[in-house]
Amino acid sequence: MATLHYSTLSFHDKGEHLQVNLLRLFYAEIPKEEVEKIAKYSLPDPHTVEFTKIDQEKAETKFSFLLAKYFEQLKNKLTGNPVTYIHRNSEIPLIGNVAFGIVYRNSSIIEIKPVTSCNLDCVYCSISEGLSSKKHDFVVEKDYLVEELQKVIDFVAEPVEVHIGVQGEPFLYADMENLFADLQAMKNVHTISIDTNGTLLNKEMIDRIAKYTKLQLNLSLDAIDEEKAKLIAGTKSYNVKHVKEVIAYASKKLKVIVAPVLTQGYNEDEMEKIIQFIKSLEVKPILGIQNFLKYKTGRIPSEEISWDKFYALLEEWEKKYDIKLKLNKEDFNIRKTKDMPKPFKEGEVVSVVLKCPDRFANSSIGAAKGRNISLPGCPFKEGKVVKAKIVRDKHNIFVGRVV
Repeated sequence: MATLHYSTLSFHDKGEHLQVNLLRLFYAEIPKEEVEKIAKYSLPDPHTVEFTKIDQEKAETKFSFLLAKYFEQLKNKLTGNPVTYIHRNSEIPLIGNVAFGIVYRNSSIIEIKPVTSCNLDCVYCSISEGLSSKKHDFVVEKDYLVEELQKVIDFVAEPVEVHIGVQGEPFLYADMENLFADLQAMKNVHTISIDTNGTLLNKEMIDRIAKYTKLQLNLSLDAIDEEKAKLIAGTKSYNVKHVKEVIAYASKKLKVIVAPVLTQGYNEDEMEKIIQFIKSLEVKPILGIQNFLKYKTGRIPSEEISWDKFYALLEEWEKKYDIKLKLNKEDFNIRKTKDMPKPFKEGEVVSVVLKCPDRFANSSIGAAKGRNISLPGCPFKEGKVVKAKIVRDKHNIFVGRVV
């Protein structure tokens, strides 16, 4: 008998298929007949597959082959979108893309992005993420992400903040608490900040993660009125009462920043209500109101408010409510750090091996010299080698055009 146990995978029989769930949110289906070609199998618990009359090594090898084969058809349970699982053996570097992996902008804040996907559909989303998204998704193996992050931290060689700012809702990543534990243990990490809509948090989870003393929650709250909150969140399932309770409770346990997005025509009259709510709390979190900005890939529900008008509003509310609203980089101890070398630069033509589809249709991600490169307008064909001219190289984020 062979017993195969997986911490990040779970299994259940579904008709003629064995459904494999990866980190709860993602799944693939393997025809049972292919599993049974290995040997007769059973599922003693959700994370274990047992095969009879086969030795351990053969079962592991054959089942790993099936997982790799059908993970090419991995899907997102929320949206049905295709997904790429990026792990140690995927040969996809974690530096080079803004959607996943590691982004280092030569400052004391290093961004990490273990997942894409969101359970809301916010009207102002800068990358049009959410329940209506039709983009390709990514999920990164936690250990691979931590190993590669440690290399960047060692390179920077001074204390840094690690910011978990994903394209979507980070608490959809089922390995998040284990990721917190690893980041907490890193000597040169002084802060672990995370942007979240708060909908997936509860008191029990907050109690668990409160032991991570470096953790800072950046929570969104865009309206107090229930109907306006649902409208801005883009889904009737949004529960602003729950999010307010999360903010109130988390503020007693952790450092919390509440970050509303002021969106013209949607919530101008909600900002003072949010200020009053924050002022009413026993432990008051930091409040940092943001101005809605248009982005090329984002949703545009309204016109931008001019910066002069925006700052005038902040000054008015600061005086009226005796609260600080204008935050700057000094408030977060953001410093310039040394530049990371680039293996290639804008204008250079490089050979790139295609590794997976990119977020948008008819685009690919390739790999070269330890970096990944986005290739818009390049249909994906696994393993194909193309020549690409680098058209963007800022902060080791690379975009190429096939030549």
